[in-house]
Amino acid sequence: MLFTKLERRAAIGVFLLLFALTYGVPYALILAASLARSWNGVLPSGITLGHFAGILGGADGAALFASVATAAMASLAALVLGVTAALGARDLSRRGRAWADLIFFATSAVPTVSIGLALLVAFSQPPVLLNGTIAIVVLAHALIVFAYAYGGARAGLAQLPDGVEAMAESLGAGRATRLFRVTLPLLMGHLRAALALAIAMSMGELAATAMLYPPGWATLPLRIFALSDRGDVLNAAALTSVLAAMTFALLAALRK
Repeated sequence: MLFTKLERRAAIGVFLLLFALTYGVPYALILAASLARSWNGVLPSGITLGHFAGILGGADGAALFASVATAAMASLAALVLGVTAALGARDLSRRGRAWADLIFFATSAVPTVSIGLALLVAFSQPPVLLNGTIAIVVLAHALIVFAYAYGGARAGLAQLPDGVEAMAESLGAGRATRLFRVTLPLLMGHLRAALALAIAMSMGELAATAMLYPPGWATLPLRIFALSDRGDVLNAAALTSVLAAMTFALLAALRK
């Protein structure tokens, strides 16, 4: 045995403590603020659901729709491109794969505000004029989450059983049949995980979206920032709770 029973319990206890401090306490405070009538002292005063009343309509409802639609379109686009890039990279030499990884993972290291600025400069003039459209927001989110889609596909391809595609070829399967009937089904677990991570990242993206969004396409993070900037912290907390719940619901649906 690598660990004794006491050591395992201690490790679980440390994990639960760190998890509570990192996630539990912040989300508990946000939920408490979203249900509070007011919060002028150490503890909130009263309980109300009034902060959630208009979330499904008006600007809040539009922001919720914009967030979900942007995350869905951008994540699916990033997944298709990520799988394509990973399939192409595996045929390269070892050095070539290293360079491909460096290039394709670069977007995860670049600040999202830089991606927003780059797109703003690149697509604010003809012949490709995207500034002021929903497409530029979706493109920005796709670039931001692309590395996670590519990484998930690369990890899945690295764990494919040896020779399984060659066996399919020996039985007469063409390239398309091998891809859609053998390779992609075997990658599905990794692709679901990559898509889930991409959606979660897209749902919470703020910096690039703030630089690029057109009128009428403000996402939930933008609404939350605007409310908190005006001092309306309790309504901002309610929207944050909705954002977290919606993200969790999408991830749970993917898991199913």
